[in-house]
Amino acid sequence: MPKNNNESNTPLDKLGEFGLIKQLTKDFKIYHKNTVKGVGDDAAVLDKTNKQSVITTDLLIEGVHFDLGYMPLKHLGYKSVIVNLSDVYAMNAAAKQITVSIAVSNRFPTEAIEELYAGIKLACDTYQVDLIGGDTTSSTKGLLISITAIGEANKEDIVYRNGAKSNDLLVVTGDLAGAYMGLQVLEREKQVFQLDPNSQPDLSKYAYIVERQLKPEARKDVVGLFKDLGVKPTAMIDISDGLSSEILHLCEQSNVGCNLFEEKIPLDPQVISTLEEFELEHTTIALSSGEDYELLFTIAQKDYDKIQANPNFTVIGHMTDKTEGIHLITRSNQKMELIAQGWRSF
Repeated sequence: MPKNNNESNTPLDKLGEFGLIKQLTKDFKIYHKNTVKGVGDDAAVLDKTNKQSVITTDLLIEGVHFDLGYMPLKHLGYKSVIVNLSDVYAMNAAAKQITVSIAVSNRFPTEAIEELYAGIKLACDTYQVDLIGGDTTSSTKGLLISITAIGEANKEDIVYRNGAKSNDLLVVTGDLAGAYMGLQVLEREKQVFQLDPNSQPDLSKYAYIVERQLKPEARKDVVGLFKDLGVKPTAMIDISDGLSSEILHLCEQSNVGCNLFEEKIPLDPQVISTLEEFELEHTTIALSSGEDYELLFTIAQKDYDKIQANPNFTVIGHMTDKTEGIHLITRSNQKMELIAQGWRSF
């Protein structure tokens, strides 16, 4: 992050709020024709027809959700958008617009906030969403970022958390625990750096998991895959707080039980080797770690043939009657009650 004592840095108060907004948003492109008016007026204007809107908001706070000791501002901007888009895709909807609000302390020069917005713009361009507004204000505690994402879908296409039925299959996209293990590597290297500021960490062997933490991707592709495969999930949620917590959310909302099979949980080889290096238990971390932004969903058994050959999907369990409870079936075929072990906001 640029330092305030650098003469090339521009203090935020030199531009003022509206000047800063104009500077930060001047290069953003409009991708959707229903964005009638984006940034630049008292409010954005969207032209909605027969679609239903999907709206989600996340708040990211320095020292709670991110550490600028190893999180570059451009990566932070990108990730802050992804966090919200993932929630839209978890509704089986298409993301269309975002608003961005930030509270920033005077330790950040204009150039630092421009770097943050460069990451936001990269996410907007990558996922083709329109920046349509937001707010900027001062903070005495550091950096706060609040993003609202707006999506849309046909009424009949939207997937909620409450539609799972007994005997539905439980499926996950991608692999798990990468973001958490990337965080462990970054935290370790931060401690090494604090002891020896001249040390230069070699993160090449951890490239995949570090990227999962610093620059995650939302599963926009999966929404398209469902359409192409002729599959509509019965329930869906994104994995932001940990696999066990998300399974419990689905079960509670759908009023069902679940059997999750330990041997089916997908882990990348780099995750496995790093778990062993840190001497961490594979399944515990896979169940409790968050920020993977994969999708967890249920489908009717009749749709299994449509997804079984697709490398994006892994069937990890099945839903049961509520009276049977929510369990992890271990590799030794033991049945253990599944409990929430993921991220808690409070």
